[in-house]
Amino acid sequence: MTTDHNQFELHETTFGDEFLNDQQPILGKDMEINTGLSKSLNRLETRNNRGVEVIPNDLILKQMNNINDITANLGPIIEYAQEPLVSLTEACAPLITTIDNLSVYVQQALKETPNPPPDKLTIDESAAIRLYTLEWEGKHHSLYSMLNHTLKKEPREKLRPYFKYLKLFLTALTKLPCVPSLVIWRGVTKDLSGQFPPGTSVIWWSFTSCTTSLPVLKNNMYLGDDGKRTLFSVEAINSRDVRAHSHFVNEDEVLLLPGTQMIVQSQFSPAPDLYIIHLKQIEPEEVLLEPPFPGACLYPKIGRACYRKKRFIIPVCLLTIIIIVATVLGAVIGHKSPKTICQRPFEQSKKYSVGSDPSYAALGHFRNDREIDVAVTNRDVNTVTILFGNGQGAFKYPWLYDVGRGPISVLSYDLNNDKKMDLLIANQYNNTISVLLGQGNGSFQAIQNYDVGRQPMYAISADFNNDGKLDIAVVNSNDSTVSILLANANGAFQTPTNYAVGQTPSSLVSADFDNDHKLDLAIANFDDNTISLLRGNGDGSFRTQIKYSVPPGPYSIISSDFNSDNKMDLAVANQKDNTVSVLLGNGNGDFQIPTNYSVGQMPWSLISTELDNDNKLDLAVVSYADSSLSVLHGNGDGTFQPRKTYIVGKYPYCIAAGDFNNDKITDVAIVLYTNQLVTVLLGDGNRNFSSQLNYTVGRYPASVTVADFNSDNQSDLAVVNYRDDTVNLLFGNTNGSFQTQTSYTVGNYPASMISIDLNADTKLDLIVTNQHNNSVCTMIGNGNGTFQAPRYFGVGELPRSITSADFNNDTKLDLAVTNYNGASISVLLSNGDGTFEAATNYEVGSGPWSIISADFNNDKKLDLVVTNYFVFTISVLLGYGNGSFQPSRDYTVGRYLASVIAVDFNRDMNMDLAIANQWDNMVSVLLGNGNGTFQLSRTYAVGRSPDSMIAADFNNDKKLDLAVINFDDQSLSLLLGDNNGVFSFQSIYPTGTGPSALKSADLNNDNKLDLVVTNFYDSDLSVLLNICD
Repeated sequence: MTTDHNQFELHETTFGDEFLNDQQPILGKDMEINTGLSKSLNRLETRNNRGVEVIPNDLILKQMNNINDITANLGPIIEYAQEPLVSLTEACAPLITTIDNLSVYVQQALKETPNPPPDKLTIDESAAIRLYTLEWEGKHHSLYSMLNHTLKKEPREKLRPYFKYLKLFLTALTKLPCVPSLVIWRGVTKDLSGQFPPGTSVIWWSFTSCTTSLPVLKNNMYLGDDGKRTLFSVEAINSRDVRAHSHFVNEDEVLLLPGTQMIVQSQFSPAPDLYIIHLKQIEPEEVLLEPPFPGACLYPKIGRACYRKKRFIIPVCLLTIIIIVATVLGAVIGHKSPKTICQRPFEQSKKYSVGSDPSYAALGHFRNDREIDVAVTNRDVNTVTILFGNGQGAFKYPWLYDVGRGPISVLSYDLNNDKKMDLLIANQYNNTISVLLGQGNGSFQAIQNYDVGRQPMYAISADFNNDGKLDIAVVNSNDSTVSILLANANGAFQTPTNYAVGQTPSSLVSADFDNDHKLDLAIANFDDNTISLLRGNGDGSFRTQIKYSVPPGPYSIISSDFNSDNKMDLAVANQKDNTVSVLLGNGNGDFQIPTNYSVGQMPWSLISTELDNDNKLDLAVVSYADSSLSVLHGNGDGTFQPRKTYIVGKYPYCIAAGDFNNDKITDVAIVLYTNQLVTVLLGDGNRNFSSQLNYTVGRYPASVTVADFNSDNQSDLAVVNYRDDTVNLLFGNTNGSFQTQTSYTVGNYPASMISIDLNADTKLDLIVTNQHNNSVCTMIGNGNGTFQAPRYFGVGELPRSITSADFNNDTKLDLAVTNYNGASISVLLSNGDGTFEAATNYEVGSGPWSIISADFNNDKKLDLVVTNYFVFTISVLLGYGNGSFQPSRDYTVGRYLASVIAVDFNRDMNMDLAIANQWDNMVSVLLGNGNGTFQLSRTYAVGRSPDSMIAADFNNDKKLDLAVINFDDQSLSLLLGDNNGVFSFQSIYPTGTGPSALKSADLNNDNKLDLVVTNFYDSDLSVLLNICD
């Protein structure tokens, strides 16, 4: 390779391995941030930290004259291409002895890879990319760290064990599309400006992770707002977007290939200690990376003449953009904002995979006395999963331990008084309990099993004989007994003594119910609808049971002092009655008549804790049959308020409470039985947990509109169902929930809908596009929530999207419709009585998808903008003000354009556009010039296949934000705006499968905008209530 004095290479001392204070290497991914938090903890939460890294002081860039020897010896990456293309398992076989646990994660990558994978890759090719993104605990915590470490080392012979994997990995990456002149970003928490003089040539030898979204760098997790920072803007020509194949589906990651050569174009310093360096990638004259197979395209096929012609234009445009960006960054990153703005208006639950058939969860400090960890029993696979908390509400690194057969419950105690938390597990299928003694570092000693009664369901630990050692009590459902195992001095337990209780005992609790300073037991008996009380003698033995009647199916029982009278009370969840019973204690072992409270269907697990910081105990119960969490807030006198309901996921089985994010507010963790998940809901201290509410509608809901259809001053919903040929009406309540729906039949395959007052009677009407009979239909509203029979009006072929405005200035609302198969739009002028004149058609691009109306040239006449899905353009049709329009002017934007909205994002009195680019997984923002033309677009990364989109102020900072639904990854992206036409990096919220339409309104009258999402494949809709203060 030819070397000159202006070229240097980035090797392992530049952006590679991180070092601790003792200088021991931690093989870190090329782009990870290290701000004192564990990288892997960040990765479990959002892993959107790929655009920045921290470089220790002793690992700085060196000029070429200091590393000539390294440059001379570090040759091109070749010979791997001669390897055969094999499966991922075979490709990684030479690395099994080199990288710890690699074989396990090869299988995980293959298991997670969808069939078929995106981008026409094979399963092994897609899994190879997925494996690259995985991390795990151990000496070598990832394949990528070892691979990149080796890529930056000499001699190249050390790379040979990786050849088969490189062949598969680079084959997969090469098949992904690359986009010429894509600007990507990378940040470093160090001043590197002196090491990158303009004109210098640099080579990055490893796979390099970057981001396509600049506003992510405003976040404190990234560059932050203090200290020395360098931001690289890279004008890349062959980067690969790997998000669709990543283990972390919400990560916005673009990879540069090894051997990327670039020229330093310019430098800026827009704020103190902030430096921006612009790099331009070039195609090297000599081979730095051999293509993985003959004909493989590492670089886009751009004609040299064309490239020479454009290469002066592109940098000038990009230079202008960089200057603007520098100014923005200087304002938003170089200075701290004094005001705290709500960043997560729709905080969602977080979910973590565990084993098969998770049945119970326990909380404990298994490693230290700070972060709360979670232990989950997995009944089908006879294991317990340990999830380690990071103190910020997230969990990482599940560890598995084998236990007995059919583990159904788990609790954590210090059973042997060594100040380390242990685990106590009931094994349903082999009539044992398992004791795992903790070692204080998150690991446990070898399992100890003890025989008990038949089909043990639940075990607790307390000192029943007052000897200072924790004993064990177990309920055995098949022989209707309780087993008592007294503790020995060495952490072992004696042979059990059994006591008869009611029929099919399911759970128990221990407390001093008669104030004699001796622990008693209360047991829920599922099949005889009673509670058994066994009073303790203080020596580890118990008296004969006393029974108390409760509603049918008592299953989960807890004890606490609900009315602050220093007497222990009971609460029990009754599965067959869908209630929770509260029995106030008299202090002598007797209880008052139960008071019953309605909860969800088949309540399963019950806890008592203070959820709202009012010093009064509350109750929380998960209900298996309706997938809900019911919260009953306590009044402090032993009574409780009516339930507040949260939808948490299918078949919740167990609930535990703790402060997972150290904000002194109680959060909850819930085990979801069939999904093999633990979901975490963070509390806000104001009687709220964040969650979405789902409502069943028709088949394949495609569009939704929000309005008050029955004149009760509450927002209602109208949903159009594509495969049912129906419209559903859901009428709103004051709390943001909705009543049972009403259904209306419309045309064939309805695709979209709007709500307006067509006939000026002050009652809202509905207009629906019907794709398979090429019509729109109108449904005139009666003002009471009912509608008249639909009337049909012909349009072009396969109408898709619709908008309404007064196009001819006669004060009557007209319609404009996109005709997806006709490359046209239809304009229907209104007669004012709910009918329309015959449609007039206008040509636009191929596959018109979405349409919007606004005055884009400030002539007080309404214009139209249409997205053309197949030709990657928008068509602008300027209006004459008489209902007719000029021929379209087309602008190229992204690829496969979907939704478009028009708003003045930067408050310059000119209408701007935001457009969803489905193929690019981007939103493009085009600022308007006020004359019907638009500036170059700015793009923002969102989820896969973004579709419907709205703009509004969701976090109450008086700035317009963007909400976008992402059809292919079941999510909603929220981008917060700054009133200058610039948006933050996305926040991501889960939705149902195939989110298809999005609307916003204040659904619960709290002066905050909420969101409604239709889920196409789930045949339901999700409601996200805003929780910002």
